[in-house]
Amino acid sequence: MRISRPAAVLALGGSLALGALAVPAAHAAPAGSTCRSLGAATLYGEFVEGDDTHSPDAEGAVAVGGNADFRGGFSVGNELTDAQVAALPGGNALVVAGGIRGSVQVMKGNGVYGGTLAGTAEAHHGKVVHGASPIDFAAEFAKLRAASADLAKLTTPGTAIKAAGGTLTLTGTDAGLNAFVVTAAQLQGAKEVYLHVPAGAVTVVSVTGDGYDQAAAHTSGFFLWDAAAGRYVLDDKTQSASGGAVRARLLWNFPTATKVVKNSGNAWPGSVLAPDAHVDLGSGGPVNGSVIAKSLKGSGGAETHHYPFEGCLPGTDTPKPTPSGSTPPATTGGSTGTTGTTGTTGTTGTTGTTGTTGGSPSPTPSGSVPATPPATTGSTTGGLAFTGADGVIPLAIGGALVLAAGGGIVLAVRRRRA
Repeated sequence: MRISRPAAVLALGGSLALGALAVPAAHAAPAGSTCRSLGAATLYGEFVEGDDTHSPDAEGAVAVGGNADFRGGFSVGNELTDAQVAALPGGNALVVAGGIRGSVQVMKGNGVYGGTLAGTAEAHHGKVVHGASPIDFAAEFAKLRAASADLAKLTTPGTAIKAAGGTLTLTGTDAGLNAFVVTAAQLQGAKEVYLHVPAGAVTVVSVTGDGYDQAAAHTSGFFLWDAAAGRYVLDDKTQSASGGAVRARLLWNFPTATKVVKNSGNAWPGSVLAPDAHVDLGSGGPVNGSVIAKSLKGSGGAETHHYPFEGCLPGTDTPKPTPSGSTPPATTGGSTGTTGTTGTTGTTGTTGTTGTTGGSPSPTPSGSVPATPPATTGSTTGGLAFTGADGVIPLAIGGALVLAAGGGIVLAVRRRRA
């Protein structure tokens, strides 16, 4: 078939324009790709299947499948945005399937409890009511256990694990996903833990064994590599590597642990997935991320800070069911919830069943700044692809520019003929 010169020029100009604007392969979304969901747990800073004994606060939302003991005083949801409140089932920043003991203040959103209220429960911009849980904890934790087991099987090229001199260094080079598998003995044997991965990469650290105790080695610090600063940064509330981009996609996975203990002397960056474990946060030092646990305990400065996990996990996405008995999200400026009456704690809750190494340079001791990043080995390509609008918008813009560029070239040819 003969192609006219203007048509050929248009095709060539369009191809050149599209080639210049092509989305990099590392960020393109393959057809049918998905992110594995952690279900309703992604909406909550504390997502607990059984009982939660905690004070003084959780910056994000809290969901408890058993009873909640807030006798030390507790506040919930102060750092939630309006959009995050609206995404919660029924707008409930506090969900307790069982009873509540003590005093709790819901700073943003609503609250609901299913058992007896032995104390007070108030909402500043919503209401706290007695009613059925909008979350099916048994179903959610069944999915979480399956996800935890699958994530523990992940391995990625270019990762290295090195333990030396009371430190543990985890090094990954992939811009998409870095998966590590370490033993509980390796992790709890380190006084300091160093993580060196690209900012924005998803990092999964799976810890094998039936228990993990940070206090065993008096772990005192988690240091994350900040590429812009060219040094490791001690993660805390006021500072974090790459403005928090590293910890936002960092997940500590405990697929078989029945007990996880955080040392009270340090902040723990990233989110914790321990669906079969009793998690003891101690009496000082926060978790800068979300905690998913079978049961939870913490007091003093052992808070959960509102840094929800934002990573795209590999695997099959499981759609979240519509919560039963949910109500529309609360609007801001609502009336204050009523104070409950004194009584005994209700008893509810569900039960569930339990579902290397390479070399890298030793990290610079805490307090000092390494001159250059530790050397890494392995692939620097691949990893997870990003899905959603990130790929659609550049393609739409590219398409428009393709037509404009091709049309301009055709116009120039016609003028030359004239």
